Amino acid sequence: MFFLRLEAQQNFVISGHIRDAASGEDLPGASVLVPDKAGLGTVSNSYGFYSLSLPAGKHKVRFQYLGFESKEMDVELTGNRKIDIELSEKSVELGNITVTGEKADRNITSVDMGNVKMVPKEIEKIPVIFGEQDIMKTMQLTPGIKSAGEGNSGFYVRGGGIDQNLILLDEAPVYNASHLLGFFSIFNSEAIRDANLLKGSIPAEYGGRASSVFDIKMKEGNLKDFGVTGSVGLISSNVAVEGPFEKDRGSFIISGRRTYADLFLAFSGKEELKNTSLYFYDLNLKTNYRINENNRIYLSGYFGRDNFGFNNEFGFDWGNMTSTVRWNHNFGEKLFSNTSLIFSKYSYDVNILGDASITIGSRIDDLNLKQDFTWYVNPLNMVKFGGNVIYHNILPGEIKASENSGVNPETIKERKAIEWAAYLSNSQQLTEKLKLYYGLRLALFSNIGPGEFYEFSETGQLSKTTNIDDFEFVKTQGGLEPRLGLNYIINSKSSVKTSYNRIYQFLHLLSNSTTTTPTDLWLPSSNNVKPQIADQVSAGYFRNFKNNEFESSVEIYYKDLKNQIDYRNGAELVFNSTVEAELVFGRGWAYGAEFMFKRNFGKLNGWVSYTLSRTFRQFEEINDGNPFPARQDRIHDLALVGIYNITPKLDFSATWVYYTGNAVTFPSGKYEIDGLTVAYYTERNGYRMPPYHRLDLSLTWQRKKTRKFESSWNISVYNAYARENAYFIQFRQNEENPDVTEAVQFAIFKAIPSVSYKFKF
Repeated sequence: MFFLRLEAQQNFVISGHIRDAASGEDLPGASVLVPDKAGLGTVSNSYGFYSLSLPAGKHKVRFQYLGFESKEMDVELTGNRKIDIELSEKSVELGNITVTGEKADRNITSVDMGNVKMVPKEIEKIPVIFGEQDIMKTMQLTPGIKSAGEGNSGFYVRGGGIDQNLILLDEAPVYNASHLLGFFSIFNSEAIRDANLLKGSIPAEYGGRASSVFDIKMKEGNLKDFGVTGSVGLISSNVAVEGPFEKDRGSFIISGRRTYADLFLAFSGKEELKNTSLYFYDLNLKTNYRINENNRIYLSGYFGRDNFGFNNEFGFDWGNMTSTVRWNHNFGEKLFSNTSLIFSKYSYDVNILGDASITIGSRIDDLNLKQDFTWYVNPLNMVKFGGNVIYHNILPGEIKASENSGVNPETIKERKAIEWAAYLSNSQQLTEKLKLYYGLRLALFSNIGPGEFYEFSETGQLSKTTNIDDFEFVKTQGGLEPRLGLNYIINSKSSVKTSYNRIYQFLHLLSNSTTTTPTDLWLPSSNNVKPQIADQVSAGYFRNFKNNEFESSVEIYYKDLKNQIDYRNGAELVFNSTVEAELVFGRGWAYGAEFMFKRNFGKLNGWVSYTLSRTFRQFEEINDGNPFPARQDRIHDLALVGIYNITPKLDFSATWVYYTGNAVTFPSGKYEIDGLTVAYYTERNGYRMPPYHRLDLSLTWQRKKTRKFESSWNISVYNAYARENAYFIQFRQNEENPDVTEAVQFAIFKAIPSVSYKFKF
């Protein structure tokens, strides 16, 4: 499986953890290098653990991490050694320019491609809607990642659908990442340590979604000192408290956030607005404890809910709940283990209030046992292997009603399934210039009882119903997923990379709206629904300039999508026990080129991102069997992000985005039957929404900064030149001439100013 270089000289191992000197938190992805031996080194894992084999004798070893002072030390090896390292943040004054951190060239030297990593500190000056810092929306300003639309937290990656993105919060899957109908994401930046989106080279330890992985890690809590951070904005505020409960061994962090726009409705002169509620809240909690040098445990959780109610007549609420228990264990110097027990739940309720109380709801629950191992074989090979078992329990729909409602309570039977996976991979350095990643994942999905399973005729009529007993297996689907990545380093400034992924997806999101909504239904693969399969090939050229001050890259990709899902015209998706009969199955494909140019530091920094792409779908039952553009087919997608340091305490930033309008299906004409006007449709997604563009501006003033306290003010304007971008287009009769049908464009935003205050002590 992997190559082992035989050495006559005896080797020993240095291993340990790399941590932040100020907080004691682990530093994932920190580099451990041996400068005298070109190409020899390793990278710390997600928990800051590293392991490196070296020949006996004296060595100079360098530890470095983006944004921190590098540390170099002489190590004499006469046996295995454990060396824990703490790195401090770095700030160097160059005239009136402040450079924070030592920029490594990991984008050149690593096998990773198509990956975007961000930390909240890097994006805190980028303007966003309502002044709320949002790592998910900032990620959409990078190549190949497209916003699902105005006020929508969903996103498309390289032609895939919204449901083809695996969103993880401390390893727990998140099924709906939106607050306030998509204007906010559920990720409170005060609680987030870092976020990594994988869209090109996806490691074998990840699976279950066809297009990308959005892996978000929560902060662990300060092991050394107590602290409070937070912000106050026009419609929301948040606060985080962290500190040690046993110094250098155990810590905690608690972070909460809430909007309060609904509080102002109470002062409205309209009675219906006084009785209207519209808010969300969320809570992040995490604690960890080092039992000893080889064992550490973590406990993290998230709970968030949205609530909307109108005049005590109609209500709607939805939310997520996750919890993760993890145990880290070192089996000696070379083998690292992480065991996780993960729970995730998403649910929604639609409430009809008044004298007749009716509630329509749905939910999805997951229970996941996951085991991962990292084996540092030698300096040339790092092997990862493990597996997981996920128990899915989906309640498609349930009606609860009061006795005087006149509606009978009803429940669509739960759908249960087990998702299995096992993987093995190796990161191997073949030569000083050639690195290789290869892996294999086995992914399987089994439908189990109890439940009802259906068979349908070719016309979609129900022909047979089979009742299955508890934990009786019905159908198992899936297969092998090869993963491959290669990096050839041309010189110290440039490299070329290529990768191949195959991924199975067993859960599918059904939506017949132009954007995602909280009531969209998750449907498992079954005897009627095959898993989606994505095969992606990508290649890229990476080039840095001026000692890594500037980064540039060009990546191209082609993605083949099998067993894509759509629905028949007039399909009924909500509260339909035989919804599988409404579906049609076909294929899809996407291709494109992504361009990125970035300046990492200086008085003016930021990036330019551009994506040229196409994505298509084809179904025999739709569009006369002809290919048509997918909803997310955007030919051009451009983002400009700039941050200008006016003075050491004052920063100005701006973003400008432009993209081709989504492909949509509009009526091609109309006819009358018995005086009733009926619209007819000819071509699926044969029209386009108008192009979208927007300018956002922001000014950040660092008001005060001492060793114990710092604060800042942020003033921003979303959509600064007040463009009325189309949210939807409606067709109606012209008031002056009823024989004429006109298209009317509706926008939800003009310019939105906001102000927020941020503090830390």
